[in-house]
Amino acid sequence: MTLQCGIVGLPNVGKSTVFNALTLAGVPAENYPFCTVEPNVGTLAVPDPRLDKLTAMLKPERVVPSVLEFVDIAGLVRNAHQGEGLGNQFLGHIRTVDAIAEVVRCFEDAKVPHPEGAVDPVRDAETVAFELIQKDLETVERRLEKSRHMLRVGDKAISREVETLELMKAHLLELKPLRLRQFAAEDQPLLKEMAPLTGKPLFYIANLGEESVAAQDHAFLEKLKPHAQAEGMLVVAFWGKLEAEIRELAAEEQEAFRQEMGLKESGIPGIVRTGYQALDLITFYTKVGPELRAWTIPRATPAPRAAGKIHSDMEKGFIKAEVISFKELTRIGSESEARHRGLLRQEGKDYLIQDGDVVHFRFNV
Repeated sequence: MTLQCGIVGLPNVGKSTVFNALTLAGVPAENYPFCTVEPNVGTLAVPDPRLDKLTAMLKPERVVPSVLEFVDIAGLVRNAHQGEGLGNQFLGHIRTVDAIAEVVRCFEDAKVPHPEGAVDPVRDAETVAFELIQKDLETVERRLEKSRHMLRVGDKAISREVETLELMKAHLLELKPLRLRQFAAEDQPLLKEMAPLTGKPLFYIANLGEESVAAQDHAFLEKLKPHAQAEGMLVVAFWGKLEAEIRELAAEEQEAFRQEMGLKESGIPGIVRTGYQALDLITFYTKVGPELRAWTIPRATPAPRAAGKIHSDMEKGFIKAEVISFKELTRIGSESEARHRGLLRQEGKDYLIQDGDVVHFRFNV
């Protein structure tokens, strides 16, 4: 299953522009609230220098990169948890994604009015956080009322759920997101079912203006960074409008234009790296017949479950995994030489796939 990252933020922060830069989806990106109503979905082939090196070395007929799916969700406004703007619709769409990339406005533009009257990235981040917390609080209180009733009428099995919900409520009342609280393994089914908004990994995309490319100091970004650090959040700088314009050019023209505008490199890999870090994801590779492929999985995934990412039958019939690291394989220079030297490790069911592993799974059909 492809991982989904929801792009959220207040109106007029550049969400759809960032979405277009990432996915080339070409959705409308106008400077008025609720330009986006229904969520737009687009994909991004993950930039992967290791995959490029493996391709050059192994020369496969077909190369399949990992893919991230981005969802451009309607802008949130103050009191969205009470239904303001497209509040309930907006918050419902967030519930279905795996992670949240919050676009925070870090640019001035008189032609793009800010709904609060002035640009303040910390205030904006706090507004979004408050709305997500209030919606989670509403959801938890509704579930808690039902669970307490079941406990009163004799369902003793529900006592653990009541206890967990009470802890969740207390945490949210302190205006703290649930991602900052540790939960026991036995609580995970409840959390998975409820899918709390503030339980999802979240990182900030600081959307900078074109005029700031050459600047040494980005005042709004520097204001956002300590706030993000205090909240345990990651933040990545991105020139959304400029990156979207560059992505519309022919491939051979993009680098020249980027250099002309003063951008050292594309900001897209930075967003991907930050997203992977926030979700604690890794990449492994398979070379089967003519196809070389990159796969994205959570860190500490056991080998059989990683095999199941490819096909459920491979997980069920898992025998072993033949593994070599990307670093070792590129040092040796070829699969055949690595096999000849006996450098392919034989790993069993308890092996946890490592970032950069090149794996061949053995399984019974």
